[in-house]
Amino acid sequence: MISPSPFMPTFVCHESVNFRLGIDGLIGFCQHVLKIDPFTGACFVFRNRSGTSMRLLYYVEDGWWLCMKRFSEGRLNFWPQSTETRLSPLAARELSVLLWKGNPEGAKFPPLWKKITLKNSAPPP
Repeated sequence: MISPSPFMPTFVCHESVNFRLGIDGLIGFCQHVLKIDPFTGACFVFRNRSGTSMRLLYYVEDGWWLCMKRFSEGRLNFWPQSTETRLSPLAARELSVLLWKGNPEGAKFPPLWKKITLKNSAPPP
């Protein structure tokens, strides 16, 4: 099973992409339009124009993965936008929300690092 990892850099493309592009077409899109090297091991997230599908493209040591999710009902209600860039980083937990047609900006995530203390325990010396 493939799942988003916090250790894998992930980038979301703000503009929609023609899904007739296969792996080679998306690699070319990354190189020529987004001006980024897709061979870095980062995951690139794309959507189609109608918002009914998403694709994830990433390279591992010996080949490419192209994953697609086509929604059986409805379409994406949210997609990250930017007027300054065509690509922005996305945390693994934000990608998980996006894959379920949610809004990662509206999700209430706990802080990334939280100090854990046990009740009724003496503080360390």
